[in-house]
Amino acid sequence: MISPIIKRCRAFAGGERGAILVEFALVLPMMLIFFAVIVEGSRMMWSYQTAIEGVRDASRYLARVAPANICSLGGGYDISVWQPDLQQIVSQTISGQVFPTDVTVSVTPGFRCDTGDFRNTPVTIGTVSAQVQIQFPFSSLLSFFGGTAPASLQTTLTDQSRIYGS
Repeated sequence: MISPIIKRCRAFAGGERGAILVEFALVLPMMLIFFAVIVEGSRMMWSYQTAIEGVRDASRYLARVAPANICSLGGGYDISVWQPDLQQIVSQTISGQVFPTDVTVSVTPGFRCDTGDFRNTPVTIGTVSAQVQIQFPFSSLLSFFGGTAPASLQTTLTDQSRIYGS
């Protein structure tokens, strides 16, 4: 005769009632990492695109407000007077995102005079450059599971427009 304790142990060892829960516990960390990577990648691309839009808008603004005859005025013209306005244009574009992000932007305006076979020479080209740094809030989650991820992404965005003047 088999003792009731041995009988229960055999029944417990042969049972599969908790198998799904154990499998889920094994797969959950991988699912969380995969989800974090998807969310961070999406946020990064969204932030990057809105920063590009902001720099493009700032470049168009500079093309309209800067005087068209900058090159004729000589090299002493200071185009950095519009830097606060350009910074605000780029910052407002980024702050209008759906996802709250930690994006830092530093904008630098500039211009160059191109000579060539143009009807009006020299042609003034305005340049807006922005240093963009995007922080990843889920990077600590990836390091918790043993992965390594950068804490931030830093890049330079530049856009150019012909200065038509105000």
